[in-house]
This record gives sequence, C-alpha cells and structure tokens, in this order.
Amino acid sequence: MESAGRAQAARDRVPRIDPYGFERPEDFDYAAYEEFFSTYLAILTRRAIKWSRLLKGGAGVQKSVTHMNRTFPDNVRFRKGSDPCLQRTLYNVLLAYGHHNRGVGYCQGMNFLAGYLILVTRSEEESFWLLDALVGRILPDYYSPSMLGLKTDQEVLGELVRTKLPAVAALMDSHGLLWTLVVSRWFICLFVDVLPVETVLRIWDCLFNEGSKIIFRVALTLIKEHQALILEATSVPDICEKFKDITRGSFVTECHTFMRKIFSEPGSLSRASIARLRERCRARLLAQG
Repeated sequence: MESAGRAQAARDRVPRIDPYGFERPEDFDYAAYEEFFSTYLAILTRRAIKWSRLLKGGAGVQKSVTHMNRTFPDNVRFRKGSDPCLQRTLYNVLLAYGHHNRGVGYCQGMNFLAGYLILVTRSEEESFWLLDALVGRILPDYYSPSMLGLKTDQEVLGELVRTKLPAVAALMDSHGLLWTLVVSRWFICLFVDVLPVETVLRIWDCLFNEGSKIIFRVALTLIKEHQALILEATSVPDICEKFKDITRGSFVTECHTFMRKIFSEPGSLSRASIARLRERCRARLLAQG
C-alpha cells in the first residue's frame, strides 16, 4: 500500500503532458521517471551551460505538406485546436525545403525530423537549416526517391550484426527476415517515435557532431543489450515484436547511461570500416536493381 501511495503521489506531481507536448501513456511509470529525472536534471544543467559557452564563444564543438495531421498525433502542440498550432510551421518548413532541395522534395519521415526540430528550436528558419544539414549533408541519399542511402545503411547494420552478434544474425537468416522489416523506422525517423524524446535528442546531438555512424552505435547497443530476449523468438512475428520491445523500458529512458553505453557496447566502429561496408552494400544493392 505504501509503494502504491508513493506511485500515486508521483502521478499527481508529474503532468500527463511531457515538456515537449507529448501525452504520456496510461501505463507510464511516473515513479521510475521521477527517480531518473531527479538525477538527470543536474546533468541537463551542466550540458546547457556547456552548450551556452560554446555558442557564445563561436567555437566549434570538439569531437571526443503531406501527412500534417498524422505528425505526432499524441502531441498537443500539433493539434488543430492548439494555439499556436505547429502544423502550419511544419508545413512551411517542409514546403521551403522541397523548393530548396528539388532532388529530394518531400519524403516520408522528413515530417518527423522537421517536427522535432521545430519543437526544440521554436524557429522555422533554424529548423529549416538543421533539416538541410541532416538531409543534405549528414544523411545523403536517405530521403532521395530511391532511398539508396537508407537501404545501404540497413544492409550495413546487418553486416555489423553478422560480425559482432552472429547468433542474432543467424536467427534472422533462419527465418529469411530482412533487416528493413525490423529497423527501417529506426533509420528513416532517426529514432523519433521509437525511443523516448530525451534519448532521441541526445542521439541527435551526437548525430550533428559525429555524423551518421552514431546510428549504428545506437542500433547495435539496443540489439546487444537485449540479445538474449531476441534469441527467444521462434517466428517472424515474434522477432518483430521483440524488436519493438527492446526500444522500451528503463534502459532507453535513462538516456545519460544509455549514451555512455553506445560508446562502449558496440566496440570499435572506425569510419574507414563503415565506408568499406557502405561501398560493398551499395554495390550489391545496385547490382540487384
């Protein structure tokens, strides 16, 4: 009864809407979240001070149109009745980018990227240029009509799993399951609506700083941490469900610990090795037509 009372008290203190406007699910663990955030708040403060100093100093960071109504339906700031409603802002950014990069135009998934950028920056112009950095520079060919870059990187992940987690690769092979079936949303939405918002924003910090290699680190960490659970699967639907399960729970919610894990769990991932894998996988895809 005492623990139930504490949980209810936590629910009373923590709002149903998170700071980014997303509604929390009915089974949201408020007590666990409050415990996590009480320690994470200090980390957020330190990081905010660090970013502020970097931006004020002008120094670089050292390395150590369509689907509007379906974009974030669980976010109150994108609903038609909200004031202001961010649907118009999202439309403006995507329309402007379509004119700016006619080779890409608009591709499914870009609305989630732009939407997140708008929620964070609250600026159409800043969101536009950050979207341009993602689509035009960091993730080339992810959102082109052929999506060759996206398809290539999904194949690269399969090769990395084959090397680093052969039992999982063998399970996928035994069922004839393509990686695109279980991780396409991870890649095309850059983990938006897959992982908790705080975790996604931390991943994106690294994405803008270190480039697309970070996507493989996140994916490999999720799979390695839950390898035993995945290997329990006995059918294709079961495997797909397991890959949904591994994106939930305290492991991904406690984003600071998670971000430390992604730089240790996957082991070495050199740029040169990723480049070689991409070249090989791209050639294979082109040969397949």
